[in-house]
Amino acid sequence: MKSKTVFITGASHGIGRAIAEEFARRGYSLAINCKSSGEELHLFAERLSDAFQVPCLPLVGDVSDEEFVEQAFGEIQQKFGMADILINNAGISHVGLLTDMSLEEWNRVLQVNLTSMFCCCKHAIPPMVHEKSGRILNISSVWGNVGASCEVAYSASKGGVNGFTRALAKELGPSGITVNAIACGVIDTRMNRCFSEDERRQISEEIPVGRFGLPQEAASLALSLVNAPDYLTGQVITLDGGWQ
Repeated sequence: MKSKTVFITGASHGIGRAIAEEFARRGYSLAINCKSSGEELHLFAERLSDAFQVPCLPLVGDVSDEEFVEQAFGEIQQKFGMADILINNAGISHVGLLTDMSLEEWNRVLQVNLTSMFCCCKHAIPPMVHEKSGRILNISSVWGNVGASCEVAYSASKGGVNGFTRALAKELGPSGITVNAIACGVIDTRMNRCFSEDERRQISEEIPVGRFGLPQEAASLALSLVNAPDYLTGQVITLDGGWQ
């Protein structure tokens, strides 16, 4: 039987990289994306193919650019037929006072974190609807649930991810396609290495389980969600060690 294909955005490091490795380990065909770490992404694709004997297509480009996304899905169709699973993981943060933020910085956060989802979903959905089958999983944040001081743009974008997830699930439910999201707490990734050791200790003390989450834990949950029953859709599931 043909293996299912998963397209993962923002897969060169952090949560996206862990998700790619987890799905490769389970025998999925992969298309993986990043914007700027092209050499790293190609080496990672080769490593996954060699280690797990699965096809892995690297796609370097900006997923908030619809022209690139259309081209990427064309390459996926040519190699695999379709993306059975879409994992929207690409994201950036911005820390600072809202009044110090430029419009360009604001727009960039929303483009990467929210517009990229629109572009990828727009091109992933038609073949899923044709097959009456598909899984879309969006990587969100606890700040999309409750908001964070000095991260207004990031919180707004992730709140948008959550609303997008719930609305699209209702739109696609009749077509047999599920749409869910993971609202991550503090995961030990490059994005969160901005904290000093003292800040990391203080944050860890606020988290009931006493530590940052691991990318591999997010990846394990992602795999579980795409294999969950069809009745699980429109959900934003929080993975934060009981923090929020």
